[in-house]
Amino acid sequence: MFELKNKVALITGARRGMGKSHALALAKQGAKVVITDINQEECQAAADEIKSMGGEAAAFKMDVANAAEVNQVFDEVVKQFGRVDILVNNAGIYQPKPALEITEEEWNRMIDINLKGEFLCAQRAAKEMVKNKWGRIINISSIDSGGVGIGLAGGAHYAASKGGVVGMTEVMATEWAQLGITVNAIAPGAIDTPMIAAAQIPEEAMKQMIAGIPVGRIGRSEEISAAVVFLASEEASYVTGATIYIDGGWLAA
Repeated sequence: MFELKNKVALITGARRGMGKSHALALAKQGAKVVITDINQEECQAAADEIKSMGGEAAAFKMDVANAAEVNQVFDEVVKQFGRVDILVNNAGIYQPKPALEITEEEWNRMIDINLKGEFLCAQRAAKEMVKNKWGRIINISSIDSGGVGIGLAGGAHYAASKGGVVGMTEVMATEWAQLGITVNAIAPGAIDTPMIAAAQIPEEAMKQMIAGIPVGRIGRSEEISAAVVFLASEEASYVTGATIYIDGGWLAA
C-alpha cells in the first residue's frame, strides 16, 4: 500500500522540520522528491540525505510568496522530471504577537507566506497535474485555524492565514475533483519543530498546553508525515476537501 514509485512530489518549506520529514517519508515510498525552501544550501543538504538513502531528489530555492519564483521553479521541475504529481504545501511561519501590537507589515508577511504562498503553489501544481488527470495537493493548516474552539494567544494573523487555508482547500477540492486532483488539508496540533522552538513559548504556557492534550505530549513530525503519505497515495482517491486534525486528542478533550 501507499506505493509512490515514479511519482514526482514537490514539498515547500522542506529544508528542515516537518517539511523535511514529509520529504523523507515520500521518498521512502518511492517518490522522486523536490525539496524547496528559502535556503538553497540547506535544501541541497536535505536532497543529498535522500540520495544517500538511494532515493531521487532535487533542491531549489523558492520563496512561495513570490509568484515569479514559484513559476520559475515549477518550470525547472517539469523540465527535469517531466511532471508534478504531488504537492505538499508546508512552507509557513509562526511569529506570535498580541493582536493589539501586530503591524500591517507583520500581518501581510504572515498572510503572504502562509496563505498566498499555498495558493500560488497549488494553482501552478494543478496546471501541471491536469495534464495527466492525476494529482494530490496537501495543504498544511493548523489546529489554530478557527471553528474548533482553539484560539492561541498571539496568533490572530496566524489563525487567519491557516483558517484561509482550510476554506481554500475546500473550494479547490470541489473545482478540481473532475480533473483528477484531490485537495486536502492537514491541521496539526502541537508538534515538535524548529518553528515552535523559535516561537519561544514560555515554559508554563507549554505545560498548560500539554496538560490539555490527552496523550500527554506534543507530536512528532513523522506522525504528520504518515498522513501526508496516505493523502498522496492512490488509496486516498476518495478523500478530497477534508481537513484532518492530528492533535493527540486535543480537540476531543
